[in-house]
Amino acid sequence: MQPRAKSFDTKTDAERWARSLEAELDRNGVLPDTRLAENSTLAQILTRYRDTVSPEKRSAVTEIARINAILRRAITHRTMTRLSTADIAAYRDERLKTVAPATVIRELNTISHAIDTARREWDIHLSQNPCKLVRRPSAPKGRTRRLEGDEEQRLLAAADMGRVPYLRPLIELAIETGMRRGELLGLRWEHIDLDKRVAHLPQTKNGTSRDVPLSSRAVETLRGLRTGDSTTVFTAAPNAVRLAWERLRRRVSLEDLHLHDLRHEAVSRLFEKGFNVVEVAAISGHRELRMLTRYTHLRAADLAIRLG
Repeated sequence: MQPRAKSFDTKTDAERWARSLEAELDRNGVLPDTRLAENSTLAQILTRYRDTVSPEKRSAVTEIARINAILRRAITHRTMTRLSTADIAAYRDERLKTVAPATVIRELNTISHAIDTARREWDIHLSQNPCKLVRRPSAPKGRTRRLEGDEEQRLLAAADMGRVPYLRPLIELAIETGMRRGELLGLRWEHIDLDKRVAHLPQTKNGTSRDVPLSSRAVETLRGLRTGDSTTVFTAAPNAVRLAWERLRRRVSLEDLHLHDLRHEAVSRLFEKGFNVVEVAAISGHRELRMLTRYTHLRAADLAIRLG
């Protein structure tokens, strides 16, 4: 058997490396070839993953941006055999000082999947994925923000007075359909049947298609938008919508209201109208019914009326 040798900065690191080889020898009867892992940094693994795996995903743009941000961190200079759970935990704790737990969870999951891919497909031998052993921060509870009092009227009135003509219909459709921002901006006229009152979404966040029933108010809003030769209902870019929404909510002093909260409002209203969980999921596109539990924040006053 060919002898294996490697240099380390500390005796502890050397002993850990030797123990991992001994464990592999006990399990498999042969020493694994760790040379690629020893000479590959996390930055190289993430870069290859970004360039070859991420582009095939529907969330490619977001994931590539996330990886580019991670690549600016010192941890990525670690070689794969030197990357430890302590390194990952320290990265987690440092990031939690500046970003939300949900962001850190997504970053750790991306790193973990890149390492898993390298182990399975790129001959990067590691006895284990260090990311798998690191505790994820607790995810925040889902937002429960709903429109209260005259907030909807204030939003629509301010949108009418603003310079962005598509903002009012976008708000109305978000409340009436429960569609996500990306789904609304991707709506194409060829997929809308105003007579049958159905909007077809051929591709959604979950990777599946769905048909969204349209209320009378939604149909009226869409009829008002059908002018010109545009193939899409809205021609605005996502970032333009984000900026327009931020300006609008500042004008009406609703800093705590997110555009995505309108989807929450729409789904909650469906429950208040008496739709069951399966029916709401068919409209909203939630694949896991348990995810709908955070949308069922029904107003006690409304429930009292139904009680009689």
